[in-house]
Amino acid sequence: MPAGDPGAGYRLATEDKAMTIAVRSAQQTDLDTLLGLYRQLNPADPAPDRNAASVTLERLLASQMTQVLLAVDAKQILGSCAMVIVPNLTRCLAPYAVIENVVTDEKCRRRGVGKILMTHAIEQAWKAGCYKVMLMTGTQREGTIAFYESLGFRADSKTGLEIRRP
Repeated sequence: MPAGDPGAGYRLATEDKAMTIAVRSAQQTDLDTLLGLYRQLNPADPAPDRNAASVTLERLLASQMTQVLLAVDAKQILGSCAMVIVPNLTRCLAPYAVIENVVTDEKCRRRGVGKILMTHAIEQAWKAGCYKVMLMTGTQREGTIAFYESLGFRADSKTGLEIRRP
């Protein structure tokens, strides 16, 4: 999958300032900021070994199926999501996308950053010929569910199941 086109950026007006948000693919130099965002996403998880995390990010970046997208302004990374485009032998060979690890920095939530990031990811999936985009969330917060529904995701179209390693 080609790297995400950062485009011209999206203008975002908030009560305290105007920002221009761009969406771009992560780079190895983004690792420390990404790990900080993921601590916000899963605060109970132990911090990973930085060297092992660096190797894992390198594998993600080298994969033609996986993309780690970042919402950025001129100064910092504001949010991230990972998207995998999966080749498929059904649906006339149309691939499908899975979005995971969606997080917006706590200081920037409810300002439109997540919407820009997710809209960009969904557009990338459609450009790649995907017939569907899936995501699962572990949250029970109504606001988060409403956010995903506002983007077009529906909880009533499929049954999501998972099994975790004991």
